[in-house]
Amino acid sequence: MNIRAVLFDLDGTLLDTIEDLTEAMNAALSELGYPGHGVSECKTLVGEGIDHFARSALPSSESGKEATVARLVELMGAEYARRWQTKTRPYDGIPTLLDELAARKLTLAVLSNKADDFTKMMVAYFFPGTEFAAVVGAREGQARKPDPAPALEISALMGVPPDETIFLGDTRTDMETARRAGMIPIGALWGFRTAGELLENGARYLIRRPAELLGFID
Repeated sequence: MNIRAVLFDLDGTLLDTIEDLTEAMNAALSELGYPGHGVSECKTLVGEGIDHFARSALPSSESGKEATVARLVELMGAEYARRWQTKTRPYDGIPTLLDELAARKLTLAVLSNKADDFTKMMVAYFFPGTEFAAVVGAREGQARKPDPAPALEISALMGVPPDETIFLGDTRTDMETARRAGMIPIGALWGFRTAGELLENGARYLIRRPAELLGFID
């Protein structure tokens, strides 16, 4: 493979965000009088944006009530704004991987279904020494993963063809996005979902540690 770029998912791939996400959602649910969820369960609910997370976190009898979903989204967003950096950390090996990829002159970028402002803020905060050609989150009125449009937009910004770009992610959404965009889908097993889910949704390879990604470049 002639690899010239790596496009990263954020939550569950670069950053372990699940505890802060879970606690923010549970605080919001509690305010509305609904039960919360454990970290393991929340790992199965995130990945498709805050609207989907909120709808999935509500009891089934409430998930179809748009006003309730909207209120939960609002409360969860406010809670997350207060605690997004409390327990969140880069996964072990990620900072070193980013340094190694930069040393090899690869172009790097981030694509997340987290809100665009949070995505940019968190990447700048946790990876201040890394140069990313693009950092893109969920934007109002714009397509989001698994639609390939934002990945292809980033590909154009990087100036690297999709088939020379690795998409590293940890969910079915990431693998489907990569496949539909014509990128190379690689699943991160340290993230939020299982090997089975990743393979079923198009992962070409799976890696257990960030450093293993270098094997596809070298």
